[in-house]
Amino acid sequence: MKLLILGGTLFLGRHLVDAARRRRHRITLFNRGQTAPDLYPDVEQVRGDRDGGLGALSGRRWDAVIDTSGYVPRIVRASALALADRVGHYTFVSSISVYAEPLAPGADESAPIARIPDETTEEVTGESYGALKALCERAAEEAMPGRTLIARPGLIVGPHDPTDRFTYWPRRVARGGDVLAPDDPNAPVQLVDARDLAEWLVHTAETRRTGVYNSTGPSEPLTLGAVLDECRRAIGARARWVWADEEFLLAQGVKPWTELPLWVARGDRAIDLVDCRKAWSAGLTFRPLAETIRDTFAWDRATPAEARPRKTGVQAPPTLTAARESELLDAWRGRAGAAIS
Repeated sequence: MKLLILGGTLFLGRHLVDAARRRRHRITLFNRGQTAPDLYPDVEQVRGDRDGGLGALSGRRWDAVIDTSGYVPRIVRASALALADRVGHYTFVSSISVYAEPLAPGADESAPIARIPDETTEEVTGESYGALKALCERAAEEAMPGRTLIARPGLIVGPHDPTDRFTYWPRRVARGGDVLAPDDPNAPVQLVDARDLAEWLVHTAETRRTGVYNSTGPSEPLTLGAVLDECRRAIGARARWVWADEEFLLAQGVKPWTELPLWVARGDRAIDLVDCRKAWSAGLTFRPLAETIRDTFAWDRATPAEARPRKTGVQAPPTLTAARESELLDAWRGRAGAAIS
């Protein structure tokens, strides 16, 4: 298969390249050459800008394209229209965040989609991100009706993650000692290793599968306590969880999801309970969580911060520093009933 990847050198994109190479596909990468431009010297690289610079793709044909870098509907529409007569299948990587609030636990792909008052806005913020992704989905499908797969992953994790949304926990657990843990060990967690998602996306491009798929996991229920316990086992660390309740953390100004990754406020936990059976039935599988933890930790330990490319666009606040965590632990211990496990 001749495969075009829009992006391909940051996180999910590089795992797509690796998956496609293992399956002996002929790969072309289209990007601006600003992130790790020398990463794949043996893979064809076409330089250009999706915003008005698609001319470099003219006169070429591919069997399939996977779009990992679309956030603005106008730009996704332009890319899809430019390729509509030259590719057979278009995969758009969207997000679980497309769903409107409040989201019901167990929601499937038919759940209501987020809307934005001004559909022409191109400012990607935490508030507009999901609705813009939904508009990107629509743009792709309208440009290539019946030939589009929309993947809606939740939290994508694993080696080369440019955020700390999962990496924080293996790194922190490895330091040992008392670890501030957010609110409830029984809180649900859904995530997908980028390598598993990449394998599935390449497979669905090969088979030209179409439709909308919630693309996260695992296929068995997972909790925050189980994730932290698996971190402790997989790394062999001596760590103790200090479970601080939501009221305390919010009163201290700690931001859910970002400063303490995987923590979702109680009223928003349906986002970690979406129904992904459609994707599972279509072949999305998951490696053991311990493997993801060990590989993520090994990559994190071997890669200095200055050597890591950073995702452009919406920048999440940093995770807790050791000093800030220590302050919070001291404050929590001063309260009656602090739980340590």
